[in-house]
Amino acid sequence: MSIDVLQLQRFYATSLGGATRHLIARALRQCTRPPADARVLGLGYAAPWLERYRRDGRAPLAFMPARQGVVHWPKGEASLTALVDEAALPLPDASIDLVLTVHGLELAENLSGLLAEIWRVLAPQGHAVFVVPNRRGLWARAEKTPFGHGRPFSRGQLESLLTNAGLQPVRFLPALFMPPVDRPVFVRSAPAWERIGLSLWQGFSGLLVAETIKRVPALRKEKDSAFAWSRLDPVAQPALNRRPHPPSVFRATNPLNSKDGRGMP
Repeated sequence: MSIDVLQLQRFYATSLGGATRHLIARALRQCTRPPADARVLGLGYAAPWLERYRRDGRAPLAFMPARQGVVHWPKGEASLTALVDEAALPLPDASIDLVLTVHGLELAENLSGLLAEIWRVLAPQGHAVFVVPNRRGLWARAEKTPFGHGRPFSRGQLESLLTNAGLQPVRFLPALFMPPVDRPVFVRSAPAWERIGLSLWQGFSGLLVAETIKRVPALRKEKDSAFAWSRLDPVAQPALNRRPHPPSVFRATNPLNSKDGRGMP
């Protein structure tokens, strides 16, 4: 089941959503910080976590998939958001240094297409960071939150998915250990839940944060496939009491030049 951008906005406007946003931001701060001139792209609903890059003087882009909808961001300024096809991002190859995807993988309609596009637009050695619901955590079962929709991932599933897409994981960070309950007692104690969870039950975090680097496969030199003229074998002259050969006295043994693969024309 998908979720639209207005539902996401409403969730992050609640006290539970505010605590969730803060804990995700704390996990993201542990990821590699891009240089000052890095080009940054947010995918899915990543706008709440792109503010840190705007404060550094950048102008990050926020792409939102068509099935989710789009909202204006940042508030009161020229919009940096766009409604896009997740499998055909309107960017040139190798044009982005950092892609941050939140509410993207678990809700994607074309998961392989989305990952292929992320790989395409990333510059060599560019970073991609993904925030996804943990299959073993409580948040993947909480349908009143955005992370209770779509497909959750185990760490092994996520690692295999990203590796096969040409994105080499460099670190996995657990996040969001507080219960998905919008009550003051739980919201106020969110930092304590996070400290206890990181110490005692990391495997049951609500979210997984994966940082990856784009892998560019090495080019392999192909063997020379040119026709080997040295393989032209002379045919012996026929005996007088045998049927003569065709006029040509040379026959190619290269099967590429034959119709039946036996060197015959």
